[in-house]
Amino acid sequence: MIVRLIALMLLGWMLGFAWFGVFLPQPLDGRPTDAIVVLTGGAGRIDRGIALLEDGAAKRMLISGVDRSVRPGELAAEYKARESLFTCCITLGREAIDTRSNGIETAHWLERRDYKTVRLITTDWHMRRAALELHQALPDRVTILYDAVPSRPSLTVLAREYNKYLLRRVAALLGV
Repeated sequence: MIVRLIALMLLGWMLGFAWFGVFLPQPLDGRPTDAIVVLTGGAGRIDRGIALLEDGAAKRMLISGVDRSVRPGELAAEYKARESLFTCCITLGREAIDTRSNGIETAHWLERRDYKTVRLITTDWHMRRAALELHQALPDRVTILYDAVPSRPSLTVLAREYNKYLLRRVAALLGV
């Protein structure tokens, strides 16, 4: 009986992992939202957010998880963006240190501005867990649109992220 239960759990994990790895979230079209939120930590994330902001996909953007020593002018130079864009329209979030605190930081930023729609930008393999954390922190009235930055993750990265995702799902079910 125990062997069957373990085999069933292993089969469930493998099927879930196959779904997780094969059906990674995709980039979103340029439809407008109230705001854009970019989670730091992966190539192409900030570039995508700035390009969408410059194209008018939103009026404001939060970059969550920025190191305290980074200045707006440095980011503008690194990403070849107008410094005025960072002055008027981009907030550097400096409180988040992990995906869970990204969700909390983002929720506080959105609540202060009463936004109803937000475009979440992160890497494709990270999107499901990031969206879960944001859903946990936000009220239901806020709609999150997923805008994944494509990548080529290794099996190790996918397995590690899938396990983190499963653990956070269980923790959410338990109210943690």
